[in-house]
Amino acid sequence: MRHKHGYRKLGRTSSHRGALLKNLTIAIVKQGKIETTLPKAKELRGFVEKLITKAKKGDLNAHRAIFAVLQDKESVKKLVTEIAPKYVERNGGYTRIIKTRIRRGDAAEMAFIQLV
Repeated sequence: MRHKHGYRKLGRTSSHRGALLKNLTIAIVKQGKIETTLPKAKELRGFVEKLITKAKKGDLNAHRAIFAVLQDKESVKKLVTEIAPKYVERNGGYTRIIKTRIRRGDAAEMAFIQLV
């Protein structure tokens, strides 16, 4: 049972899960919308929204904190200079999850996650 556990393990080790979330975040920052499985999308939502909240400050410390997580200069720059300023008036809820289909190979629920 996972009562009050706090996060999804996604069938991966801690480091693999961190790398997965990092790579999915880089993809959503670059493209704006990605398709992934529903549990990954739900876990990614909180991860991305915390980074956008940090990026809204827009100072050097925000750049450094986000770069420490993502390790991708292009994505950090785009997140802080282009994406975060759009959400200055908004208090959270920067992403939207839309269920799409059942994947044929393993019957996994798929979903789009996009920046609002």
